[in-house]
Amino acid sequence: MKLTFEDRQTPRKASSARALAAGSVGNFIEWYEFGVYGYFATVVAQRFFTPEGGGAVEGLVKAYASFALAFFFRPVGAALFGRLGDRIGRRPVLILVVALMTGATTLIGALPTYATAGALAPWLLTLLRVVQGLSAGGEFGGAVSAMTEFAPPGRRGLYGAWQSFTVALGLLGGAGAAVGLATVLTEDQLSAWGWRLPFLLALPMGLGALWLRVRLEETPSFRERTPDAERLPARGVVRAVALGAGRVMGWSAAGYTFLVVLPSYLQTALHADFRQALTATVLANLGFAAAILPAGLLSDRIGRRPVMLTGAVLVVGAAVPLFDLLQDTGTSSLVKGAAVCAAGAVVGLMAGPGPAMLAELFPTRVRCTGLGLAYALSNAVFSGCAGLIITETVKRTGNVDVPAYYAAATCAVSALALLGRPAGKADGPGAGDRTDVRDVVRRRRRGGGRAAPRR
Repeated sequence: MKLTFEDRQTPRKASSARALAAGSVGNFIEWYEFGVYGYFATVVAQRFFTPEGGGAVEGLVKAYASFALAFFFRPVGAALFGRLGDRIGRRPVLILVVALMTGATTLIGALPTYATAGALAPWLLTLLRVVQGLSAGGEFGGAVSAMTEFAPPGRRGLYGAWQSFTVALGLLGGAGAAVGLATVLTEDQLSAWGWRLPFLLALPMGLGALWLRVRLEETPSFRERTPDAERLPARGVVRAVALGAGRVMGWSAAGYTFLVVLPSYLQTALHADFRQALTATVLANLGFAAAILPAGLLSDRIGRRPVMLTGAVLVVGAAVPLFDLLQDTGTSSLVKGAAVCAAGAVVGLMAGPGPAMLAELFPTRVRCTGLGLAYALSNAVFSGCAGLIITETVKRTGNVDVPAYYAAATCAVSALALLGRPAGKADGPGAGDRTDVRDVVRRRRRGGGRAAPRR
């Protein structure tokens, strides 16, 4: 039977589910590793960046500098692998980047430390972090493009939200591994060899991800793209990238402040022990994970921007009170736990609709590159540098409210970017909305359906 145009454009359920699984598992591994590195930052600093007689804070700053460097290679990876994804397809790029990420993460678990290899050790670690940054830059653009392009009509927000949801699962997985090791091992065992285990665990996970991606089909949008009808001027692409980076700036900064940097902050600034700090982070990530999919689904009904704007405004108003509460010795642990869980949920309001919002800024022929660059640039500056900026500023000023100010300021800028809407195809009824418009026509031909969401 000959397929109609409508049949060809509507992804099959099996293909959509496979795209969700293949895209999600790579995101999980990527953020599992970044979470593990963040949660074990104090141990990594001690083993790789603190020679005998060196200061603990100085070593932590160097560890975060290596952390930030990997993020600054993300835009390079987004441009390189995004261009490949827009030219040769989403599938081959997704296979390549998960192989690179898995290899680099596994090798970190086998590296010699400063005590064994001297000054070579931090350089080897940094080199592997660079490889991770490059592959992570290509991961987001390819995965989000695949997941949203396979999404059924009217479900792009929900499908895109799975990218953020697996970020939360990856961070929770990293936190769970850290908590488990801190529970069963002594501090000496954890510092000596226990920290290696979570990195080595990436190998079997990566092989599973590779198997799923080898079986993935190419997306319908890429196969049937019409380049001549989707041309977007270079100026429009640049404006869309800048707008997208501004809109996710608060998500990047607040997410890393509340979900990754928090353990080291609680240990160094508030003198919490390792288990207490990780428990607080697990609670924040649970709140984050719980809010993401509902936020993505809600954005399919009322639009991306209203949901994300709500999250940004809430962070602006609540960040300082949250950190004041954490510093208050008279507040119970239960109340503090509920507060950090709520903080994570607020970040989830931005993270849920974020991937679909970025995908809808760009037409198919530049989607991998455009959305990958917007996300990578925002993450490089406002996530990768979060630990370095916060740790160094607290060290110099003695002000323990610095993380709250950082999260609030970046979310304020994101709120302004979400209120703005550029003219032209990038964010109008052209490139980004074209699939939604087709979806509305199809549903009306079938006898009803909701209108496409406004962003």
